[in-house]
Amino acid sequence: MSDGEPLVRWQWIGDHAGELADYTAVHLRLGLLPVLFGLIIAVPLGIVCHRRGWLYAPVLTVANILYAIPSLALFMIFVNYTGLTERTVMIPLTLYTLSVLVPGVVDGLASVPEPVRQAATALGFGPARRIVQVELPIAVPVVIAGVRVAAVSSLSLVAVGQLIGQGGLGYYITRGLQLDFPTPIVTAIALIMLLALTTDALLVLAQRLLTPWSRSKVTAS
Repeated sequence: MSDGEPLVRWQWIGDHAGELADYTAVHLRLGLLPVLFGLIIAVPLGIVCHRRGWLYAPVLTVANILYAIPSLALFMIFVNYTGLTERTVMIPLTLYTLSVLVPGVVDGLASVPEPVRQAATALGFGPARRIVQVELPIAVPVVIAGVRVAAVSSLSLVAVGQLIGQGGLGYYITRGLQLDFPTPIVTAIALIMLLALTTDALLVLAQRLLTPWSRSKVTAS
């Protein structure tokens, strides 16, 4: 980058708008599908950990150990099995989400008042029905708080996948560094931040829609 050159060339952004949209869609898919897969794993696993308290500590330990492994190192391990594909990025990102999502499910279920469980049992709810219709809905705010953290983290880590050719908007970061051209770098970072903020806002909205009783409490107060 030469002295006096602008940090962002708006004409470049306009010329590459279509390509940027394509990479943004890829980035969104690579970042959010692991959160969905992680949630599918974390909900039943969290329920089991909540019911069998002794299981929670070892499960959380394993999840935290996986999260402590640098993303690039984990990508390289999976390259040997899944090749230079999107799965090589999404599988590690899915594993990373478990360190946040499993505690979110366990803590959410722990937040359900015991009288509520007893009332549901007295009304004839079996364990499975009580979990689905009573406990999980009450646990939604805590669970979604974990999903928000996992989603923002996953969207940011996707860019690292570009080092194996699967990084969504990370392509523009590495490309900009190679060319010593800051516009693609700044644009990619801005789009990643926008994706993270938009996703977080949508999750907050989803929480409000899934917990209408919380809105009623706010209105009443």
